[in-house]
Parts: sequence; C-alpha cells; structure tokens
Amino acid sequence: MIAFAEPETKLVPSYAGRIQKLTDTISASRLGAWQQCRLKFWFRYVEELPKPKAPALLLGSAIHSVLQEWNLWRWEEKATDLNRLEELFRSLWAEAVEEGGDPEVANLGWSMLDTYIRQSAIPFDEKPEAVEVKIESDLTKHGLPNLVGVLDLVRPGGRIVDFKTTSRTPDPRTAAHMYQVQTTCYALLYRENTGEPEGEIELHHLVKTKKPSVVVVPVKPVEQVQIDRLFRLIDSYAEGLQREDIIPSPGFQCASCEFFAECQRWS
Repeated sequence: MIAFAEPETKLVPSYAGRIQKLTDTISASRLGAWQQCRLKFWFRYVEELPKPKAPALLLGSAIHSVLQEWNLWRWEEKATDLNRLEELFRSLWAEAVEEGGDPEVANLGWSMLDTYIRQSAIPFDEKPEAVEVKIESDLTKHGLPNLVGVLDLVRPGGRIVDFKTTSRTPDPRTAAHMYQVQTTCYALLYRENTGEPEGEIELHHLVKTKKPSVVVVPVKPVEQVQIDRLFRLIDSYAEGLQREDIIPSPGFQCASCEFFAECQRWS
C-alpha cells in the first residue's frame, strides 16, 4: 500500500486584532484609502507591509512641517523669519534625501513654501485658533466608530485650513468634490469639540510647477446631506472590513501604487 504524505497545512495569520482596532476608530485618511482600493488598504493597514515613502509624500511631509512651525510662531505671536524657515526646510529635506528624496528638489520645495507664505492671504500677525490639533468625535450614538483626526490649522472664525501639495493646478469644483469626505470629517470634529459650527473650510494648494503658485479652494460649511453620505460610507467601511470584503480596484492609479507587485500575486 502506498502511504501518502499529509498535505502541508499553510498557516494563515489572524488579523482579527488589527481589524478590531481599525473599526474602533476611523479617520478621513483611512476612509480615503478604503474608497480608492480595498486591497491597497489591506496591504497598508491590516498586513502593515513596510514600504518606503514616495518622493511626493516626502516633499509634502517636509513642507507640512515647515508650515506647522510658521503657524505655531503666529499662535505664539512671534515674528515671521523666512531665513529660519528656509533653514528648517533644507534641514528636513537633507533627512528626506536619505530616505530617497531627490536632492535637486530642495530649491523647488523652498520656492513653493516661500510663494505660499507670501501669497496665501494669511496675515503674518493673524493668531490661529488652533495648530495641528488632534481631536475626536463620538459617533457611537449613531452606531458608528469614533472619528479621529488632526486639523492642520484653524483660523479665526472657525475657518479650517488643510494644506495640500500638488503638481497640477486644481479645479475648485473638482477639488471640493474630491475632498468632500475629508472636509465633512473635519467639520464634525470641529463641531464636536467646540459646540459651534465651522466657518468656511479652506483647501490651500501649493502647486509644484516651475513657477510655484498658490490656489485656495473655499468650501462652504457642511450640510446634513454630506453628513448622511459620510455616515453611510463609514458604515460600509466597518461592515466590509469586519467581513474582510477585500477586492482590488484596477485603474490608472495602479501605475504609481507601492503595492503593485503584491497585487499581481494576490488571489
């Protein structure tokens, strides 16, 4: 009699703990990743596959850090010193180069910041209401996870500012639609923590072209229909993740996806 070997058992790691954490709280960035591609979301947030930062993200991160410093100066009522801000950016970019950033981008990056600070229409002596504040909104009363987020800047009058770097001049109508989930999240976070309605939400774009420019897209205060849409999205996210309803979303975005190879092997 021929003795057959027992088939090899492949151990599938349990991600129950990570999935639970991801459904206990929710953020605008995670919702955006879920909408873009569930499989990419899974690789990034559930399997936590390590990937180096893309060059565009390295630049955005360095620019964001400098703007945060400038906003903190104004909150502390300190004078703006462009030379010190440039030194900070170049120091941050030297670190980014070690992570794969392009050394040649340093001058362009500072030019983007210099242009923004001079042309953003935020007065040098305007004191912010808040800078880089981490806040939470309790949505459990709606049967949903808690919403968490970070507001880059809140100007007087409850005007919420979010900074973005882009290589193309944005169309205001398209930008307002693209970032509707994010702006609705920010509005709810602001309302929950202040008890007041937000003012206009401002998307401040630093446009990365040979001659950098600044485009500020104003977004009206959030209405109930947008909140209803957000709640439906969060509900779909929580249910889909608990079911591990994970599928790829092939499209033009795949060309720049850091998980392209993993997606090709996925089954």
